[in-house]
Amino acid sequence: MRTVLLGKTDLRVSIFCLGTMYFGSRTDRETSIALLDQYLERGGFFLDTANIYARWIPGFQGGESETLLGEWMKERKNRHSMVVATKVGFEMPGVERGLRAHQIETECEKSLRRLQTDYIDLYYAHVDDYRTPPEETLEAFHRLIQAGKVRFIGASNFRAWRLEECRWVSQTKGWSEYCCIQQRYTYLRPKPGTSFDPQVAVNEDLLEYCRIRGLTLLAYSPLIGGAYSRSDRPIPLQYQGPDTEARLQALREMAEKKGITVNQLVLAWMIYQDPPIVPLAAGSTLAQMEENYRALEVTLSEEEVHFLNEVTG
Repeated sequence: MRTVLLGKTDLRVSIFCLGTMYFGSRTDRETSIALLDQYLERGGFFLDTANIYARWIPGFQGGESETLLGEWMKERKNRHSMVVATKVGFEMPGVERGLRAHQIETECEKSLRRLQTDYIDLYYAHVDDYRTPPEETLEAFHRLIQAGKVRFIGASNFRAWRLEECRWVSQTKGWSEYCCIQQRYTYLRPKPGTSFDPQVAVNEDLLEYCRIRGLTLLAYSPLIGGAYSRSDRPIPLQYQGPDTEARLQALREMAEKKGITVNQLVLAWMIYQDPPIVPLAAGSTLAQMEENYRALEVTLSEEEVHFLNEVTG
């Protein structure tokens, strides 16, 4: 599997990051292990989880995904060959939302125990916290890096102006900077004025910010929950904008011409951007993930990428 550098760091990651949100909860243990083994066989080594996954599933409290990943890595004896990303910031039973120093440091210890490791490769601020000064948040992350418990930090669900504020704080204080941003992103554009709260979708400002500042963009929900391919899953209302039909038509026509699925074309379109966008590939079956991985075999010309980028209503 192709690899890319994460931001301006020296850390190489798989171009497909495996999203493990429902592993150990909605996706049972046996299936979760099979999906992890399949990803490993495909050459992938970049795993994405969070402390809260998946607290909203009835009967679960959060921490299930981290726990399963820790057990799998222990069984496979492959912790040091994997890049593990987890997150802090959202609320879960017994934990308030926020990025206060004590929250970050306490939840880091819990994540380390569940993952059965002594370090986290990439630790995200999962959601922005406007009530806490960025100085407090970034100093806490920096302490964890100095202690060897975290290697790099990233942000998720942040606006571009907040990323720049945090960058200024880190540079002024000599602390570690966010090297990447994980955000909701797909080929369809959100209609003007729409909201995914508490999630934040990529906009043109963020895309340009990432290009200028050298941050890697990681895209979650790139296939919008199967809406590109499943008749029982309509395009979410937030994506039903003025150019939606034109962009869908462009996808369908190019996918048919190339003999691939629309899902594969969306994923390929992301990794052919300059700089590449890292999609979080997720699925609940081996067949779904096999379809995703075949996007790695798709070739797009500069003209095809430009055409898809420029489609409007």
